[in-house]
Amino acid sequence: MSEKPTETAGIIRVLVVDDHAIIRKGVRAVLELVPDIDLVGEAENGAQAVKVEPELTPDVILMDLMMPEMDGIECIRQIKARRPEARILVLTNFAGEEMIFPAIKAGAMGYHLKDSSPETLIDAIRQVNQGVASLHPSIAKKVLDELHHTEKQKLSEEPLTQREVEVLRLIAQGLENREIAGQLVISEATVRTHVSNILGKLHLASRTQAALYALREGFASLEE
Repeated sequence: MSEKPTETAGIIRVLVVDDHAIIRKGVRAVLELVPDIDLVGEAENGAQAVKVEPELTPDVILMDLMMPEMDGIECIRQIKARRPEARILVLTNFAGEEMIFPAIKAGAMGYHLKDSSPETLIDAIRQVNQGVASLHPSIAKKVLDELHHTEKQKLSEEPLTQREVEVLRLIAQGLENREIAGQLVISEATVRTHVSNILGKLHLASRTQAALYALREGFASLEE
């Protein structure tokens, strides 16, 4: 196991959010062996987590992403909107860029996979509790690869229209086409056209690259 904390260290209160009972049971079994971590609650989905989180006020929330009723990304958004200081560590099976960036954008401070060792999970909880970002090595590599790829793109001099900039900002916030359409009061087909134009003008290959570009160039920020 990880190095034990000093006796003066505080107890880290953890809420685990996962729709699989076996995962919650496994996490509980691991954390019960750690003297400075206390599992104060469990939730089966995002909606339940949003309900119990204010009562528990955990120091760290372990968050799955794919859950019924309310997924983890929406849950992160709602919890962070209500309590910006909340510290959330994603623990999931999904390592695709379509999940990584929206989760981080929503406010997750860490992102680890369920194949992580108990020691890695414990260290990640401690890091996130201290306000330090914690990423699974494969996730960190993907984020860096995307940043490097975006940096190397030869950007077009053709400017984005005002509407395309609005769409780009919403992409950076992790919104899907349907959500963008609703917010801008336009059709999903129009949103798809704008997204295609944005990727073409910026010589980008994916929405994630577009979101990273928006952050790097100041079109959006992680605080939005």
